[in-house]
Amino acid sequence: MRTLVRFWLLYCALLPVLAAAELRLLTEEAPPTSFLRDGQPDGYSVEVVRELIRRTGSQATIELLPWTRAYTLAKSDVDTGLFSVVRTAERESLFQWVGPILQGNTRFYSLKTSNLRIDTLEDAARAGTVALPKQWYTYETLERMGFSNLYGVSGSKQMVTMLKHGRVKLIATEDLTLREELASGGLTPEEVQAHLAFMQSDYYIAFSPLTSPALVTQWQRELDGMRRDGSLRGIQRRWLPKTAQP
Repeated sequence: MRTLVRFWLLYCALLPVLAAAELRLLTEEAPPTSFLRDGQPDGYSVEVVRELIRRTGSQATIELLPWTRAYTLAKSDVDTGLFSVVRTAERESLFQWVGPILQGNTRFYSLKTSNLRIDTLEDAARAGTVALPKQWYTYETLERMGFSNLYGVSGSKQMVTMLKHGRVKLIATEDLTLREELASGGLTPEEVQAHLAFMQSDYYIAFSPLTSPALVTQWQRELDGMRRDGSLRGIQRRWLPKTAQP
């Protein structure tokens, strides 16, 4: 009986925290995982997050912002989350994590007409300039690996445009967003050659340290439930049918 009373008191204490939190959920333009359709957020990750909002009964808004600004806000603001974020050792203590919601593989890509062959990281390091957005975790990773042939750009469209016009030999990006990124710069998947896959990434929802830990726990519990009941896989089949379930 005493245990039941203690449980009830704890539940009552947590309930206002869970109910009162007004979440601000941030993401970036990265189709097909997150983008604006007719002025409204849409995409695989957006649909997953919307279902979690529904299941947890959270009050929340979803906004698309430039990545650097969204990342800064998510580190410091109360009741703020950011998706989809690669979980790394460097970022581990900066956020509270819910996931994974997505998994992707990063490869090097060249124009097919260049006839490049990239079988190893050493090949990529010697092949010529590699363009990719400087704010991407992939850029940091390649830099740590000792790549001195990186060209940091402001976004994926510029990266693809440079490849199309022969200003760089390679780009590095994920299979998840490749088709849309190529289209933004005037290329198709048929015009590029996929090379070595050198990084696999698990993506999470990253909540700020000033978000209620009880709420974060609730979100993780509901995501685990989506994985068990097949609804996460169902969303994935609609948006990313060829990718592995996280």
